[in-house]
Amino acid sequence: MMISENLEGSQSAGRRVWRKYKYVMTLTVPLSVWISFQSEGWMAFASLAFVFVALPSLELFLPSSKNNLAEAEAELASKDVAYDGLLWGMVLVQYGFLLYFLWSLWSGQRAIWSFDWWGMVLSMGLLCSVLGINVGHELGHRTDRFSQMLAKAMLVTVLYTHFFIEHNQGHHRNVATSEDPATARKNEWFQTFYFRALILAWWSGWKLESKRMRRKGLSTFHYSNVFIQLQILQWSLLAGVAVFLGWEVALAWFIAGMFGGFLLEVVNYIEHYGLLRERVNEHRYERVSPQHSWNSDHVIGRMMLFELSRHSDHHHQPAKPFQLLDSMEGAPQLPTGYPGMMILCLFPPLFFAIMNPRLERRSSQPTGG
Repeated sequence: MMISENLEGSQSAGRRVWRKYKYVMTLTVPLSVWISFQSEGWMAFASLAFVFVALPSLELFLPSSKNNLAEAEAELASKDVAYDGLLWGMVLVQYGFLLYFLWSLWSGQRAIWSFDWWGMVLSMGLLCSVLGINVGHELGHRTDRFSQMLAKAMLVTVLYTHFFIEHNQGHHRNVATSEDPATARKNEWFQTFYFRALILAWWSGWKLESKRMRRKGLSTFHYSNVFIQLQILQWSLLAGVAVFLGWEVALAWFIAGMFGGFLLEVVNYIEHYGLLRERVNEHRYERVSPQHSWNSDHVIGRMMLFELSRHSDHHHQPAKPFQLLDSMEGAPQLPTGYPGMMILCLFPPLFFAIMNPRLERRSSQPTGG
């Protein structure tokens, strides 16, 4: 009996360790980026091959998992600072890679516009998306000042700081409506969606912060305007790099940031494609529910992106920490994980052929089904 109890206790402890540290798998992306940084020729694109070829291929064969934490497990996980520590560690990784990236280009390790240069720049852009924006997004939903500061710091590395305001105050309020730049319409090509989302999300962030200033009785251009603060910070840093390290280095950082932002909009496209909330009256839509976001329980994408792909629960409860996000019953399911879906949406006719039947089946179900 004692041996059996010890064995069960050991297995339970092992599961707790795995639940916590499986997210360290995210570091395989920085590792692949480091290989790209140190390589020439086609190997300079090793990180892109890892994320957009190897991972989607694995997810085609690995089963998804709808397992959720039990109530007692969730309570323990909510108090475990190790999960926060993982996020804080990713901030250090992101800044370490950005500084190395800038130094490498300044020291002339890659000739501008060369094949190897593009490999390095796009690899940095990939990291800007996987760590810079994704971790910044998770930290930005925390209410404490330290997490909010780190969220802004991460978005500065991608030159995408408007996301801090628009995502939290705009997207989560307007998701699955025509008022949300980040919600793709049915049969809208990604190529069209990208430019619409890029421009309107920036403009939405500006309007939201301007409205906040007016509510406080202040000028839109008051020094406490967070949108202006962050814009000045990111572009001043980019200008400083241009002055001290050269315009070529600044250009490389700009392109890397743009690629990171591009990958964010790819994710936005697949997360809410074609899903719309019904209008209750002229002033209000129905409440956001799990059926208004596409969900993916594919394990690799979940580990790599800190459970971002359990997006239905995230929108249902935006303040819920990543380690507590559940697979929601009735949430629409993507056919594969995020890496594979990101490639698929770049080919709109094929994307529509796979996703529209799923969307139409959702539309034919009763509300709340």
